[in-house]
Amino acid sequence: MLSRAARPAFRAAAQQSLRPAAVTAPAVQNANFATLREIEGRLKSIKNIEKITKTMKIVASTKLTKAQRAMEESRAYGTTNNQVFEEAETKAVEGENKKTLLIVCSSDKGLCGGIHSGLTRAVRRTIAEKPADYDFVVLGEKCKAQLSRSNAKEMVLSFAGVGKDVPTFADAQAIADQITLLPADYGSIKIMYNKFLNAQSYEPTTIEAYSEDAIKESPNFAAFEIDDEVLSNMREFALANSIYWALAEGHACEISARRNAMDNASKNAGDMIDKFQILYNRTRQAVITGELVEIITGAAASEA
Repeated sequence: MLSRAARPAFRAAAQQSLRPAAVTAPAVQNANFATLREIEGRLKSIKNIEKITKTMKIVASTKLTKAQRAMEESRAYGTTNNQVFEEAETKAVEGENKKTLLIVCSSDKGLCGGIHSGLTRAVRRTIAEKPADYDFVVLGEKCKAQLSRSNAKEMVLSFAGVGKDVPTFADAQAIADQITLLPADYGSIKIMYNKFLNAQSYEPTTIEAYSEDAIKESPNFAAFEIDDEVLSNMREFALANSIYWALAEGHACEISARRNAMDNASKNAGDMIDKFQILYNRTRQAVITGELVEIITGAAASEA
């Protein structure tokens, strides 16, 4: 027990010891409120991103049906081409001075997973497995940007504005017209594109678009009774058919991949929202608890 004479000194010492806590408490409180505002802002941003990704998924799902319908129509062109050349036993012209033209079908749009980078890797893998003197024609800015870093010198022609809408035969015909104007004499023309397997998967595929010399030298080509005057027109028409097929398949793969990518992004955003909501609640509870401790401490100090 303290004597009456010692009590005033003890109270003064106690008040003196409480002063630093009273001074530092607002700084801690302000820091907590700042952290709370940061979490709240981050949470709001993630919720906005989730709305965007869900909307893009709905749009892609709506476009996928139309893209698949166009893909089925384009397969009629491609399979007819293949049937004619299979019956004619057409093969690519081989020669030391013959170049190989590789037409890469991509698009200008992103936000669809690794569909374009996968096609670029397939192109580089083809070059590594079958070395030859290649020239490149690239449809779409995505693969063009990726191939420009490693094969810019071999890129002889490129097309932008690809993939804005469902491809048409007129688009393929315009591209084929420009390709036929290239001055080089190619022994083999290959078209690489993403083949649609199902709504969840696709694979890079190569089809052959034969040159005029290859068609003329086919063993069974005479059975079709095609005059030499129309042979160049037939070759250009067959090239347009193959390009149309490749563009339509690639477009369906792109829409499907974008829908899947936006679905995954929406799920990831939902998981992040749950985590940040828990963090926000815990931080808010910590701020409230800190305020209650300060109130109780201040009340106890005033009563002493």
